[in-house]
Amino acid sequence: MLIKDRGRAGRRGYRLPEFDVERVGLEDVIPERHLRREKPDLPEVDEPAVIRHYTNLSRKNWGIDTNFYPLGSCTMKHNPRANEEAAKIPGFATLHPLQPEEQVQGALEVMHDLQGYLSEISGLPAVSLQPAAGAHGELTSILMVARYFEEVGDESRTTVLVPSTAHGTNPATATMAGFKAKEIGLDERGCVEVEELRAAVDETTAALMITNPNTLGVYEQNIEEISEILHDAGAFLYMDGANVNAIMGRMRPAEAGVDVMHFNLHKTFSTPHGGGGPGCGAIACSEALAPFRPDPVVEKAGDAYRLARPEKSIGRIMGFHGNFGVMVRAWNYIRMHGPELKDVTDMAVLNANYVRARIREKYRIPYDTLCKHEFTAQPPKGKRALDIAKGLIDRGFHPPTIYFPLVVKEAMLIEPTETEPKETLDAFVDALLELAEADPGELEEAPERAFTRRLDETRAARQLVARW
Repeated sequence: MLIKDRGRAGRRGYRLPEFDVERVGLEDVIPERHLRREKPDLPEVDEPAVIRHYTNLSRKNWGIDTNFYPLGSCTMKHNPRANEEAAKIPGFATLHPLQPEEQVQGALEVMHDLQGYLSEISGLPAVSLQPAAGAHGELTSILMVARYFEEVGDESRTTVLVPSTAHGTNPATATMAGFKAKEIGLDERGCVEVEELRAAVDETTAALMITNPNTLGVYEQNIEEISEILHDAGAFLYMDGANVNAIMGRMRPAEAGVDVMHFNLHKTFSTPHGGGGPGCGAIACSEALAPFRPDPVVEKAGDAYRLARPEKSIGRIMGFHGNFGVMVRAWNYIRMHGPELKDVTDMAVLNANYVRARIREKYRIPYDTLCKHEFTAQPPKGKRALDIAKGLIDRGFHPPTIYFPLVVKEAMLIEPTETEPKETLDAFVDALLELAEADPGELEEAPERAFTRRLDETRAARQLVARW
């Protein structure tokens, strides 16, 4: 029942005190043309009705606090509540970005420490915490590359190369930064085709945007050779760090020749991130690109911390200093794990390979090799990824990412994350195996036990109802 249907005239869930100051006529402060002439059609309800309405609505939501979320490419893992508590400390949560530096030394110390931690994890010497999301970190990185070539007077660098396994934002980023995006294909292992890359790299190449591990869940085994090809041509290697959850503590990108990369602090380092935010797409870069970082960055002078502008900064890309609450959570997460941060990687990789091994006899695995934190599967012959996804909803599981990456037909991208126990993984696998044997006609009607039945997605897109 809608809350509007529960209303009855005269019901109230509150009582405001009588005014003890002189009333000001609305006409004195609001133009007459903006005044309402009729009473708004709002339900008149008591407090229990309101509470029950919104509580019941919340039960229809799907969240990581209630269920397993195997969304590939998203790293929807449990976020320890200790990190939430750290972000809520009044000394952090109530700061104002315009406070003088001497009043916010603790916050600046957290930011300075986090810059150092991300530098250590990446192997790159310089960090900026400014970007607000992964795509924002991509754009920041490529804008820095563009500014570098502008600074050295090389106007020939007009192209950014993008592998076909890249995240969808990569070619958009290259275009927004003023470059022409050119696609590079894959070899039989699902990695960048090195010879195609070698032929494509020339004096017009500014950078390659590689995701490693890539969106197939495959580690780019030729990453060092790829970096050499680019560096020999005077170009940069950018690494999309959306999948750092699969390598941190085990591989430092700089040691493979990466010049600049972004982190998704909200994915890898423990900020809840459904529904568009909040986020932080911090970047790390080489000495050559460090002067072009956005400002501000945090520096230490003696015992004090201060905000500073890099020498040839591309300028601000975010209001004030970035999403500070996300930084606090990441700082706390890294501090809690310490040197054992690599255990996160190990368990994420183990979980993904366990699920892959258990379903491989019923599902097609297009690149069936040791994967990293996620892997791509295809439904059994005669079934669609969409129908498997809807069938999982009936069995109490959120579907994995489907129809991405685009290079795999009927793709299902599965990422268990490191925070799920074996019992949950086994139940998920059992549901997948059951669906592999289900009648295709039956699956076309799924979900049958969810709050809503299957939508006509074409009609929904064409006849969108954005308000009720």
